[in-house]
Amino acid sequence: MKQDPAPNLWLKLFLPFAAGYFLSYLYRTVNAVLGPVIARELSLPDNALGLLTSTYFLAFGAAQLPLGILLDRYGPRRVEAGLLAIAASGAAVFALSDSLTGLAIGRGLIGLGVSACLMASIKAISQWYPVDRLASMTGWIMASGGLGALAASKPLEMALAFSSWQGIVFALSALTLAVAALLWLVVPDKASESSGQGFAEQLAGVKTIFSSPHFWRYAPMGFWMTGGFMAVQGLWASRWMMELEGLTRAEVAGRLTWLSAAMLAGFVFLGFFATRLVHRGIKLSQLYVVAMIVAIVVFALIIFQPNLASGILWPILAMTFSLSNVAYSLVTQAFPSNISGRANTALNLFLFAGAFGLQWGIGLLVDALQGHGWPISDAYRTAFVLLLVGQTLALMWLVRPERRAT
Repeated sequence: MKQDPAPNLWLKLFLPFAAGYFLSYLYRTVNAVLGPVIARELSLPDNALGLLTSTYFLAFGAAQLPLGILLDRYGPRRVEAGLLAIAASGAAVFALSDSLTGLAIGRGLIGLGVSACLMASIKAISQWYPVDRLASMTGWIMASGGLGALAASKPLEMALAFSSWQGIVFALSALTLAVAALLWLVVPDKASESSGQGFAEQLAGVKTIFSSPHFWRYAPMGFWMTGGFMAVQGLWASRWMMELEGLTRAEVAGRLTWLSAAMLAGFVFLGFFATRLVHRGIKLSQLYVVAMIVAIVVFALIIFQPNLASGILWPILAMTFSLSNVAYSLVTQAFPSNISGRANTALNLFLFAGAFGLQWGIGLLVDALQGHGWPISDAYRTAFVLLLVGQTLALMWLVRPERRAT
């Protein structure tokens, strides 16, 4: 069994990877505030704004399977540092663009560049720490992502009073390059169990994951639940709040701040208590299912009663969503460590396929329904109801009884 390494190694691992995931989540949610500003400046309709924002998820998701192979073969330090340099270039392209095509290319490069931030962190933790520490350590990494989402809400809206959106994105580009250098120079390497494997053996590991019934219990939840919340949080929550709740841009930014703070609280809860819960006999799978049931109920209340304590319901939804990330630990524990990178990136593929498809799809559906004369409030509600149905079916698939051989 792995023993906990020295405390100074924890800092060398945690701080650089936490900084990377902070940026990843900031980039993921930044368009909730910048998106309406860019759309107004460039006269973009909802479907174009949805496509622009979701290109991040498309590139991110497309990178996941090859990323798993790279992480298992070359290690998290090299892979994440190199990709963050791509993210920095993508942010620069985004800031310099004045057309939808240029913005989409920049956004796609950003998505590709930050595609390793969480997976590399989990891979590094799984290399150095025992399995019972994985959920808590992952929770702390995700807490840094919660800080990134928090920075992309009210603080970002306040920054727009002092700088253009282009200036803000340029600053993010420089910060991303600095974090890439930190990862390259500070994070230690550990010999990979897969470094000597050929390409065919690497692909065999991928086949093992996709042949696993355990993996397929969680994949639909990744698509509909986690991917769906990412799609809503990254763009459509702000539009919903403006159109159905009548909030101003400043009020929406304040609401998003509370939402991000609640999500951060959920991540901190995992960091403090996940390992303790396991030691006390409470299964993480039980925590996951209960949290997802609460999330579905709260989302239904938001949809059908948008003015009923929505200032409380949105943060509750965010907190329960943060607990959905327990799925990474639940999936990883079912596979040997030498394919752990591929196991997590396979799950991540479904998360970001959902985030891309659902974020763009909501925009397409809303525009199509309005084109047929639907009020915008009814169009958004219909799109959210369809998302809710998908989430409910995915949860039913997860909790269905195991088939037993007779």
